[in-house]
Amino acid sequence: MSYVLRRLGQAVLVLALAYTAAYLLLAALPGDAVLARYASPELGLTPDQIQEIRERLGADQPLLLQYLTSAAAFLRGDFGYSVATGASVSDLLGAALPATLVLAVTGLTVAVVLAVTVAFTATYGRGRWLRRLFRGVPPVLVSLPVFWIGIVLIQVFSFQLGLVPVIGADPVQALILPVVTLSVPIAAPLAQVLIRSIDEVRALPFVTVVRARGASTSWLLWRNVARNALLPTLTMAGLLFGELVGGAVVTETVFGRAGIGQLTAQAVANRDTPVLLAVVVISTVAFVAINLVVDLLYPVLDARLRRARSRALRAADATGTVAEVAPTPSASVEGARR
Repeated sequence: MSYVLRRLGQAVLVLALAYTAAYLLLAALPGDAVLARYASPELGLTPDQIQEIRERLGADQPLLLQYLTSAAAFLRGDFGYSVATGASVSDLLGAALPATLVLAVTGLTVAVVLAVTVAFTATYGRGRWLRRLFRGVPPVLVSLPVFWIGIVLIQVFSFQLGLVPVIGADPVQALILPVVTLSVPIAAPLAQVLIRSIDEVRALPFVTVVRARGASTSWLLWRNVARNALLPTLTMAGLLFGELVGGAVVTETVFGRAGIGQLTAQAVANRDTPVLLAVVVISTVAFVAINLVVDLLYPVLDARLRRARSRALRAADATGTVAEVAPTPSASVEGARR
């Protein structure tokens, strides 16, 4: 229970720091979003009318008071109103979120499948040349930017081959290229970690013992090696969620998809700070929640951590203190990547 409470406390602290940092950075941007939007000659608003808008939006208050008011509103689930359109930020996010969730979940699923396929082929593929080829794939894919992948896919599969239409595509066709664009940069580091982890697990003594007992290669892979090698990859998948969010923003912009990405791009262009702050907070909440789940699942999936924690609890009965003996998932990932 203390482990869970400690992780929850760390998650709340991260959320508070992320919100504060995002608010201060957005407040430090040059210019005034209200003036940029409403001081246009086409609107014909007087200075008194613009000042009234500033008062209604709370932009005339001191920065500290604005921060406290905004934080209290966020805790109530009130994200405020868009400076650019006047619409509720909650309504804007509610309309854009489903499309982004479909893209993100599908992209992550495809990325995991690609990473597992590449890693298993690179370690257990038939022929040395095939294993070497697949080992060289992840480093190449890691270096490719998301927008470049999207542009190349559109050029090749839409314009040259005509396999996936860009205009007039049905919902499934419109999802193919964005999912591939999003999944490739995520699959590459996952495959790198998984290949490294498989190599390390295969070198452990228990694998030699199981092989000496006559276990087949497939049995050894799925029953022994994969179960231990997938643990660092699970952690890496949680850590890559931030890249998934950033990739979704770029992908939706490249392909013109309606979603959080396009909403964020429009908010950046219009200096719509309420929308930007809400997107940052929601992304941070999702990132922290996923990594919290991964942290809590790690002792469940790894029996060594459960035994280590049991020994720590027994030692606490004698000393009155609890030692942190379980390695953190991030440390396991760093060791696997090295």
